Order: sequence, then C-alpha cells, then structure tokens
Amino acid sequence: MDTIFENLTYIHSRIKAACQSSNRAENDIRLLLATKTVTPEKIKIALDCGETLIGENKIQELRDKDSILKDYSIERHFIGHLQTNKIKDVLKYASCIQSVDRLDLAQKLDQRLQYEGRSMDILIQVNTSFEDSKFGISPNEAIHLLKQVAQYDTLNIKGLMTIGILSSDNESVRKCFRLLKEVQQKVIAENIDRVDMSVLSMGMSTDFETAIEEGSTMVRIGTSVFGSRIYPDSFYWNEQSRK
Repeated sequence: MDTIFENLTYIHSRIKAACQSSNRAENDIRLLLATKTVTPEKIKIALDCGETLIGENKIQELRDKDSILKDYSIERHFIGHLQTNKIKDVLKYASCIQSVDRLDLAQKLDQRLQYEGRSMDILIQVNTSFEDSKFGISPNEAIHLLKQVAQYDTLNIKGLMTIGILSSDNESVRKCFRLLKEVQQKVIAENIDRVDMSVLSMGMSTDFETAIEEGSTMVRIGTSVFGSRIYPDSFYWNEQSRK
C-alpha cells in the first residue's frame, strides 16, 4: 500500500515538473492508470489514494474486475485492440474506447449502440511510429477516417491516441508524439462537424514527460505505479488478429 502511494506521489510530481518546464497547467493532464494484469486489490489502493481513471487492454480483465470495482466512482477506458466480436462485452464496462482505428469497427460499434439506444466516447488510434507491430490508422489517413466516423451519431469523437516507439532514443519517441499533435492540428483546421480534439492520449511510464512536452493531455501509466507486469508488451499489442 505504501509503495503504490509513494509511486503515485512521485508520478504526480514528475507530471507537475514536466508541465512547469513546458509552460502547461498541471490540471491539463489526466493520469490514466494502465491496470493490465494488476490485481483488483492493488487497483483499489490507487483509487483510495484519489485516482479516478483506469484503462484495460483485455476484455476479460475489464469484465472480471467489474464486480470488485463497481462501487467506486471511476472512469474505465478500453485501451487495447478491439476485435469486432468483443464489442458487446466492452460496451458493458467501458466509458470510452481509445483504440478505434478502422471503419468496420466504427460501423459495428454504431450498430450495437443504436440497438442499446446510447452513445460512447471514443478516441481514434493513430500509428505514429509506423511499426507493423502497432495497431492504428496511418497519420496520412486519419482525417479521412475521422470524417467517416463522425457520421455516426452514437460515436462521440474526443481526440486521438498513440503509442510511442519503444526506443531508448528520446528523439525518435518525441517524433511520434509530435506527429500526433500535428495530426490534431490538421483535424482542427478541417473543422469537421461532431469532432472534438481536446484529448491527446499519449505517453506511458518510460516516455510520459516527453509526451507532455509535446502536448499530451492524458498519460497512461502502469508499471511505474504498480510494478513490472508478468507479461511482455507483445502479449498486449500482438498482431494475431485484426478482426
């Protein structure tokens, strides 16, 4: 318990310092706790420390933790790759899907949301690292996809999400975040009806300060709060299925 509290305190101090160095307000940045493989007991400690936003990569974890966390007033985002056959499940538990990256997914989300008579906040995931191992729409195709998705009244586009390149070269990482900011500005200039660009979800444990410097409004941090995971990133960002 003390360790998680101390880690959160340290992360918030680093967020504050990154904001100060880039002349940004600290309250412009939201901390999303990436809770993949994290036990409900550990998550509850973080929530008791005042955190209110968590994100899951796997539908099964989103579902399995619901009964334990449902008494907390929190937002739960889905941040992993979403297969169309899992749409019904994710809509039961998530308040935002950060990984919409293709038209067929948007279409099927719209169909299900129409059936349920409600809407859903989403982010468009952009592959700014151009890696085959990453999901996301190409930056050059992002505006076209946004215009198509904006036609669905059930989908409330709130911004963009990206995963920076896993590299020790800070400038390579920075280019990914800078590119997402450039896409955001191009979208704003297009003035597309029903498209809000207030959220830039980018930056994780190893690179969130760089992301903040480049305009992030939401950082997704897990290992720096809860410790190392039992599975590598490839378990969560695999390319086995794009259905």
